[in-house]
Amino acid sequence: MTPEPRTSAIRTIQRELTAFARRARGRASELHPELSLVAFSILDLVIERDGCQATDVADHFVLDKSTVSRQVGALERLGYLTREVDPDNRRNHILRPTADGRRVAGEAERRRHREFAERLTGWDDADIRRFAEYLVRYNTAK
Repeated sequence: MTPEPRTSAIRTIQRELTAFARRARGRASELHPELSLVAFSILDLVIERDGCQATDVADHFVLDKSTVSRQVGALERLGYLTREVDPDNRRNHILRPTADGRRVAGEAERRRHREFAERLTGWDDADIRRFAEYLVRYNTAK
């Protein structure tokens, strides 16, 4: 690809990923009126890892610790997360999902899945697989 078409394609990717992120943030309240997209992302990560430290969350999402602390606090107040003392280092805490947290995250995941499936209606399986592979590749690039 020559420089100009490559530059144009990169601009399109940037614009479309920005639109995707804004749409996701805007629709977050449909998942739960009291939780931000960041809070839901944190809950999903804690569930996926079956528990982790707040510093792990901050590192994974490239968030500052104060943002993670506020979002974790909101999740705790709603009864979706708990903190356990880390048996390996009693100064640290491990975030764990509660049964209610797992239930709410499961409901949100089912809604998100339906919405993605609807948006991808008409895409063939090979296109969906390639799109998934490209997103993983993009998100793991350093």
